[in-house]
Amino acid sequence: MALVNMRTLLERAAAGNRGCGAFSVGNMEMVRGAILAAEETGTPIILQIAEARLKHSPLWLMGPMMVEAAREAKVEVAVHFDHGQTVETVRRALDFGFTSVMLDASTLPFEENIEKVRAVVELASGYGAAVEAELGLVGGSEDGTGGHGIRCTDPEDAGIFVERTGIDALAVAIGNAHGNYPVAPQLAFDVLEEIQRRVSVPLVLHGGSGITDAGFQRAISLGIRKVNIATASFNSLTAQVERYVAEEEKHNFFDLNAAMTKGTYENVKRHIEVFNTPYAG
Repeated sequence: MALVNMRTLLERAAAGNRGCGAFSVGNMEMVRGAILAAEETGTPIILQIAEARLKHSPLWLMGPMMVEAAREAKVEVAVHFDHGQTVETVRRALDFGFTSVMLDASTLPFEENIEKVRAVVELASGYGAAVEAELGLVGGSEDGTGGHGIRCTDPEDAGIFVERTGIDALAVAIGNAHGNYPVAPQLAFDVLEEIQRRVSVPLVLHGGSGITDAGFQRAISLGIRKVNIATASFNSLTAQVERYVAEEEKHNFFDLNAAMTKGTYENVKRHIEVFNTPYAG
């Protein structure tokens, strides 16, 4: 249907009190699986890739493929560059046609975070792209190599940060973390509720893989509009491939391709359904 700005999808999600799934991809099969799930459910999604993944999935290959897949999709799709580490890479993503970007300066002091993010907002405005930023520390890491702990977002700082940077979406830390959780996390919904009261832009939940369905739905009811899913899709793809290679008949590339696509499709479809189901309380 169309490649769209992330801002459009998050505004629509807010109007319907729903969450918009942002699904990380690493190859063609993941792109296809995510788009198939979106088309089958008639639900717009966000395709995204984080800078930490580029050593396995180069931006010059993934970027054009993600953007073209969005253009050809039967539903609206935004394409987002997640957890950018340098302004130079963020600029490259914008040049490829990404409709939103994120420079992650959350580990820096508050004022420095504001300064760097504000520069990206100015850069992205020239492309008509939206900008996401993070305040507080989401645990773990995008590439699974470690982490820097968790520090919940301060609600008062969040209001100041949004106003001074001019961002379109704010990623918050409320006990969530990237990667595989040993057990389902206990999210600080009281902190989230206070952030929602002080911030006018849509909120983003990183580290979605492993949060319970009820946890997602409660967070969405309190202002989360973009929900990131990465690890769960990679795990689902891997599990589907393992089932395929365990079969006794002769294997081939084309069935392997279908297995990877199916693994992604199943995980994306399940999360789309969760994010569009109201919180039952």
